[in-house]
Amino acid sequence: MEIEHKKRLIKYNDKMFSCTTSIAMELIGGKWKSVILIYLTDGKKRYNELYKLISTITERTLSLQLKQLEEDGLISRRVYTKKPPLKVEYALTPFGESLTPVLKSIANWGKIVAEEKGEFIEG
Repeated sequence: MEIEHKKRLIKYNDKMFSCTTSIAMELIGGKWKSVILIYLTDGKKRYNELYKLISTITERTLSLQLKQLEEDGLISRRVYTKKPPLKVEYALTPFGESLTPVLKSIANWGKIVAEEKGEFIEG
């Protein structure tokens, strides 16, 4: 795939961007968004499941990031209220699922980096 390099502006969600990479990073950039999304690639998860999987995230940050991912249309939030206790599940939307190959490539590259330059600490 050829990447087109030319000066232009792109309007997305009432914001201006200088390139398409900036749009992608607006949606999945930062420390936690892609981490949350990769855990949702294998199916829906409840809040506490995500919190336990992402051992270094705070509850506040997880809550804020989930809200942002939902607002951006990458994940859906489903609340079950038929019987107590209240149950909330998060899942990728079709738009979010379109990121799966990209997220898996990033995760695979990160695994290579960790194996070659870091260490895995089981805990």
